[in-house]
Amino acid sequence: MALTSAQWDITDPAAARRHIAPGDVVVNCAAVTNVDVAEAEPERADAVNTVGAENVARACAEAAASLIHLSTDYVFSGNAGRPYDIDDETGPLSVYGRTKLAGEQAVLAALPEAYVVRTAWVFEGGDGSDFAAVMRRAAAGSGEVEVVADQIGSPTYVGDLCAALLQIADGGVDGPVLHAANAGPASRFDQAQAVFAELGADPDRVRPIGSDRHPRPAPRPSYSALSSVKSAEAGLTPLRPWREALAEALATHRG
Repeated sequence: MALTSAQWDITDPAAARRHIAPGDVVVNCAAVTNVDVAEAEPERADAVNTVGAENVARACAEAAASLIHLSTDYVFSGNAGRPYDIDDETGPLSVYGRTKLAGEQAVLAALPEAYVVRTAWVFEGGDGSDFAAVMRRAAAGSGEVEVVADQIGSPTYVGDLCAALLQIADGGVDGPVLHAANAGPASRFDQAQAVFAELGADPDRVRPIGSDRHPRPAPRPSYSALSSVKSAEAGLTPLRPWREALAEALATHRG
């Protein structure tokens, strides 16, 4: 059963108790994920990303339910210059990153057997608002597109992420913190060029720019790619390379 934020307000502790029953496996994807909105509305971000996450964890603990809590690469500073693994030092730069890290900590304090699954740059590639979908529409148009080339992350196909979450729910994976992201670091520029190429558009229409060309309210880590090495050691099947996953995602929505 999938519930929207309108159906379940996780900032309300009583609502969490109403929705969770013994034996349930709860996957908490609820969050204020717009990084700039979180920066402008820190109280709202804290209410959802931290307090709301704790409410869900406490309700799961009371109901003897299992919990998989989704988190983010933005808990890291981006200063390491290499992919981050599960035990690397955190250092969020933004309100979003800080509230998500606090949410991780609150979840594990309330329910130590919960799973915290960090992922990044999730895309579906269809008609939505994710980056691959936006670039898909741009590829169908004409003219050049400017895309930031100095922020590196881990593009992750939602279908592959869901498969990882199902594997965790089925058991046999050690926690509590895991990384589930498609393999290989990439910049937004890399990802955009790949979308154009997969769709038969000229990838040279994508022009690289620095993030300083379009300043944003919230700081972003410059290199927040995720490593899944230790998650694989914990029993989680590594996700395939992001370019392969992107090709499948775009093919699914083609014509």
